[in-house]
Amino acid sequence: MPQALLSVYDKTGLVDFARGLHALGWSLIASNGTARELRRSQVPVTEVADYTGSPEILGGRVKTLHPAIHGGLLARATEADRGELLNLGWGTIDLVAVNLYPFDQTIAKPGVALDEAIENIDIGGVALIRAAAKNHQRVTLICNPADYPAVLAELQKGEVSAETRRRLAVQGFALTARYDAAIARFFSPESPLQLVAYPMQRLRYGENPHQAATLYAWSPGSGPLGGKMLQGKELSYNNLLDLDAAWRAAVDFEKPTICIVKHLSPCGIASAQELATAFEAALSCDPVSAFGGVIASNRPFDEHTAEALRGLFVECIVAPGFSKEARAILARKKSCRLVEMPDTRIEPRFELRSITRGLLCQDLDLGDPLQEGAESMGRWRVVSRRSPTEAEWIALRFAWTACQHVKSNAIVLAKGEATVGIGGGQPNRVDCVRIAMRRAGEKARGAAMASDAFFPFPDSIEVAAEAGVTAVVHPGGSVRDAESVAAVDAAGMAMVITGIRHFRH
Repeated sequence: MPQALLSVYDKTGLVDFARGLHALGWSLIASNGTARELRRSQVPVTEVADYTGSPEILGGRVKTLHPAIHGGLLARATEADRGELLNLGWGTIDLVAVNLYPFDQTIAKPGVALDEAIENIDIGGVALIRAAAKNHQRVTLICNPADYPAVLAELQKGEVSAETRRRLAVQGFALTARYDAAIARFFSPESPLQLVAYPMQRLRYGENPHQAATLYAWSPGSGPLGGKMLQGKELSYNNLLDLDAAWRAAVDFEKPTICIVKHLSPCGIASAQELATAFEAALSCDPVSAFGGVIASNRPFDEHTAEALRGLFVECIVAPGFSKEARAILARKKSCRLVEMPDTRIEPRFELRSITRGLLCQDLDLGDPLQEGAESMGRWRVVSRRSPTEAEWIALRFAWTACQHVKSNAIVLAKGEATVGIGGGQPNRVDCVRIAMRRAGEKARGAAMASDAFFPFPDSIEVAAEAGVTAVVHPGGSVRDAESVAAVDAAGMAMVITGIRHFRH
């Protein structure tokens, strides 16, 4: 009778997989927590401690580290190895389903304690993966629950193919390499940066047709941005960049929010109580640029929002879900791709950019950092004679968050919780102000303006005042800040400084 060892932290799909193995006549061995989960579902299983005759010790630090387990995994398909195990009263183990303690997720928590991080360093799981992967000519390793159905399907036809066992072994070695690299980085930021990324899709081309390109993912079997394609042809290199930019912006807001991006630049962001209302407001910011853009929503895309698209040509939509009615409406837009995201969290903690003969790595800009336990908004300082009105405060806060997602030198005009003019990506700030004012037109009157960095000269303020802007927020810190404040006061505007810069090159 073939034997399978199950020892998983992530129990997604575990019970169905174990039931499938049991139905095929497999004997199941499992560590304590995994066995408990299977017993709750009436799946027959033997605990590792009963199989080895050795209990879990040290509060669960030692579970599967036993010769009966590793001998069963590492035994070759020879009479000598099988005989040696038989003399010891053990058998071979033919399949291992194992995944690891969530070290990456643990250290991502703000203020994580050293002891908590240490206890989430997996030892036994890594050893199981390496043993099974080393002996993949006989043993099937599964370290990603997404592989359960495919492995079970092969077993139902007879056996797991050598090609599949090899592929799964490579996944295992890549997982342990990435896991150990994360631990090394945690204890020493000076340790070598080791990256493991899995080829997910060979793209038709890169930014231009003469450039080859491939999409890689940090997790094997992952979809684009970690999501799932629901409709449309394959995403292009440029689609993926735009979707990523739009998604990061949309999930930065608490209320239902829509972000429209074209060529990596937001051309409309808006929040509202209803998603369809947010879409209409985002679209009205720059409807010309929105044509052929991508849309991100931080709420499931509903029927009313899908109807609001009307004749707008949209390349892609990314959202944490799509209602049945929305899917039916969007199915009529054959060229529109739909990407469903698993949630609204931003998973990575850093971002990379390649430069000549090297890489740049930085933490993600997730907004204003907290200081001394106080919320960042509490550190904002009014520097003008006039304080912002309540309506201006709302627009200033919205514009400040939105401008963090616009290419520097970023300028965003907002009314309420919607952008009305956006300018960015120019070599000087005053040109970005002029672009934002031109796009806003009459809507600039009474708007609030956010700038991702300080104003080096008062000219930007003067242009904004002439267009009718009434309130400004920026980081401050220029040697000419006093000149900008004087320009604000002369125009009867309000100005707030944040002390935080948000360049996005």
